[in-house]
Amino acid sequence: MLTSRTFVKRTRAGAVVKIDVLEDPAIKNVIVLQTVLQEVRNRSAPVYKRIRDMIQNPEKHFYSFTNEHHRETYIEQKRGETSNDRNDRAIRVAVNWYNEHLKKIEDEEKIQVIFLTNDRTNKEKALEEGITAYTCEEYIKSLTANPELVDRLACVSDEGIIVQGLKHLNRAIHEDIVAVELLPKNEWVAPSSVVLQDDGQNEDDIENEEEKENMLKITVNKDMLRPTGKVVGIIKRNWRPYCGMLSKSQIKEARRHLFTPADRRIPRIRIETRQAETLEGQRIIVAIDGWPRNSRYPNDMKHREDLRHLNVCSVDPPGCTDIDDALHCREIENGNIEVGVHIADVSHFIRPGNALDEESVKRGTTVYLCEKRIDMVPELLSSNLCSLRSNVDRLAFSCIWEMNHKAEILKTRFTKSIINSKASLTYAEAQMRIDSATMNDEITTSLRGLNKLAKILKKKRIENGALTLSSPEVRFHIDSETHDPIDLQTKELKETNSMVEEFMLLANISVAQKIYDEFPEFALLRKHPAPPPSNYDILNLEIKTDSAKALAESLDKAESPTFPYLNTLLRILTTRCMMQAVYFCSGMDNDFHHYGLASPIYTHFTSPIRRYADIIVHRLLAVAIGADSTYPELTDKHKLADMCKNLNYRHKMAQYAQRASVAFHTQVPSLTVEGTTLHVFDKVKVNITLDDSNIQHQKMRMVLVEPKILGKDVPANPSTEASSENEPEKKKQKLQK
Repeated sequence: MLTSRTFVKRTRAGAVVKIDVLEDPAIKNVIVLQTVLQEVRNRSAPVYKRIRDMIQNPEKHFYSFTNEHHRETYIEQKRGETSNDRNDRAIRVAVNWYNEHLKKIEDEEKIQVIFLTNDRTNKEKALEEGITAYTCEEYIKSLTANPELVDRLACVSDEGIIVQGLKHLNRAIHEDIVAVELLPKNEWVAPSSVVLQDDGQNEDDIENEEEKENMLKITVNKDMLRPTGKVVGIIKRNWRPYCGMLSKSQIKEARRHLFTPADRRIPRIRIETRQAETLEGQRIIVAIDGWPRNSRYPNDMKHREDLRHLNVCSVDPPGCTDIDDALHCREIENGNIEVGVHIADVSHFIRPGNALDEESVKRGTTVYLCEKRIDMVPELLSSNLCSLRSNVDRLAFSCIWEMNHKAEILKTRFTKSIINSKASLTYAEAQMRIDSATMNDEITTSLRGLNKLAKILKKKRIENGALTLSSPEVRFHIDSETHDPIDLQTKELKETNSMVEEFMLLANISVAQKIYDEFPEFALLRKHPAPPPSNYDILNLEIKTDSAKALAESLDKAESPTFPYLNTLLRILTTRCMMQAVYFCSGMDNDFHHYGLASPIYTHFTSPIRRYADIIVHRLLAVAIGADSTYPELTDKHKLADMCKNLNYRHKMAQYAQRASVAFHTQVPSLTVEGTTLHVFDKVKVNITLDDSNIQHQKMRMVLVEPKILGKDVPANPSTEASSENEPEKKKQKLQK
């Protein structure tokens, strides 16, 4: 019986011979030399880990031999000998020593050492020294008992695999990780020094390239042919920004041009720009956005307008990292004003049906708590790649209006874009710029223009009946060690808060009308039903609720000279009396009106980082302007209706969680009543009863039993009569009847 013990050897490319094959359960009794392990560790950490795992698996019988520290196998590097040749020689010395060592064992089983290597030169030297040596392919094919291993082999040579021509490259770019299919031997080619010059003509005609590529297939000796393949899949893109020059189109006033990278291994890239005259002859940097199947060249901005030259800025609360929106305002040549709302293009990253999409639709919304937020999308997207931070290029979806100085919209257009925000400001910083008498830079001028138009828009909106309610927000200062709230601050509202709000509302209304015009049956919209008058009975005031305008006028008249805060308090209470605004599918409802905004149509477009509804709206808008393609679920009104139900539920739960978080953090740490002090988490005894006087709003009532407080004593076991005294008046009347 012949038992083999196999040595493995790295290839010239630095990977261990057939690591995938070695992991097969059929391969056992392998010795990995220390020389090989050291080289693999330096060249490929993942492969090194896989070898270590096999060595630690007792069923595999893989062993590591420290030949570099053994007296009879250690060798010195000779003068003029390369490190690679020295290591090859060290491996052969170790194999010879092991062969001699095993001969000393008195056993009926003869053990033969087999040396595996794909290094042709090292194999030849091993054979000359009397070592049994095979390539990995030769050895695997000799294992007739395991024919399935042959299927795991891929032909590998020291020269690698030739991939020739645009068709076989299949839109792969230098440094991409790809899957290659080996062509039949009758299609193999020989390496050629001929380089075809790309003249940039007929740039979408890949088929015409085949005739030119046939020039490379000259008749050669069969010995010169090398393994040839074609790219069948791109496992990982490794695109990066590329430096080069613009090759301006010969067509007059053309927007599409070719960019020639300085690195000849990178194909030319088609770009769209109106600044070709300025960029021609300049060294520029281009990033690839995509490469369509039917295009000869990759694109840097497919269906995307370059707006990086605009003075765009964002205005948000302090500490905001998930920046959804940015704005710009400038006067154009005809004397009108161009205003742009630029929203993070989250739908570019979250594609329909992928894992991110499935998780995002389940969450529905980001939940903001006092001390943290629970993101709808991963932080890498919400606070980095999608966030419209300043001084970095970001993908956006832009709504751009042309207005006159009366804030009347003359034209509206939508485009996918790339922007570079010039400033990330807080509301206070933006307000300071607007009020400053010394600041007159382009960003400040843009903010002043926006603020002026926003005031006009707000005035018109209120005149049309929009409500101005109040829902004060609070900010907690949290102790960094205990995470307890140590201070509470009401967020101060400035003109800039209203400025941003007005343009977000305008963008949402404009987008709602666009997607409804294009998809009357499938538009995702948002409506706000009118509240019934009975909802306002709790206010004990005469309030007209026939329309939003009537309600607004009633609230405007509700003032008290002795209680200046009365009007604000009433607006806060009115907010809680409102009906919940909800998402719906336009094909499943006829009432689109938004009561609070007094708008006939409305949707959510401006916060896709934190609301999934906005992502769907982005997809609908992209299809409407021809920037993306549709998919079955997007035009299925029943599935959209079901999605809206989940989004409405998630939005309501997020609101409840936020309110509960505020309530939790505003708990008083201690309370003294009639000389008795109670602390948080003190043990107390309470009497609990159920108030079901209103079956839709049942309540749990708790009355303190212990510790006893003067004038507030409650029996430990109150009778039914006693407990009835603590019930509301409405409940007592029912019992007396």
